[in-house]
Amino acid sequence: MTTHPPRTHHHVPVTAEHIDREEEPMFTIDETAPVIVRLSTVIDAPPERVWDLHTRIDAWPSWNSDVDRAVLDGPLVPGGSFRWETHGLDITSTVVELVPGERVVWGGPANGIQGVHVWTFERIDGDRVRVRTEESWSGAPVDAATDELGRALRSSLTSWLAALKARAEQAD
Repeated sequence: MTTHPPRTHHHVPVTAEHIDREEEPMFTIDETAPVIVRLSTVIDAPPERVWDLHTRIDAWPSWNSDVDRAVLDGPLVPGGSFRWETHGLDITSTVVELVPGERVVWGGPANGIQGVHVWTFERIDGDRVRVRTEESWSGAPVDAATDELGRALRSSLTSWLAALKARAEQAD
C-alpha cells in the first residue's frame, strides 16, 4: 500500500473550481447533511478486481441491476464526469478525488439533491478487501422527506454493495 502524507479531512462542495489544486485535500461527505449513510462489506476477492469492477463505470449495468445506464465521459480522473441512471434519476457525477486502488469520491446535483459519495477500498489480508461507502444528501427535496430519502439511500447502497460483492466473488 502506498503511503501518503497526512491530509486534512474536509468537505468541499463539488464544483470545478476545486479540481485543479496543488494540494491534495481528502474530500469527505457533508457531515451537516440531513441524510448520511455509511456502510461497509468484506469481499473475498483481490482488491484489484473489486476496484476494476467498481471503476469501470460503463459496465455498472452488467452487474448492478439498480443502474439502468452508465457512461463515462472521458477518463476517470478528478474533474472528469459520468452520466448514469438509477431508480428513474438521471445523474451527472463529477469525480473530485481519485487514489487508484484505494479511494474514489464523486458528487453533484440531481433533481435538487446535492450528493457527495466516498468509496474506500482496503486490503485486509491477501485476497480480501473491505469496501466502505458513505454518502450525504442535502437540498430542499431531502429537507422535505428526510426519513423516506434516508431509507431509500440506505437501501440503494446496501444493494450496490451486495451486487459488487456477488460479482467480484464470482468465478470467471
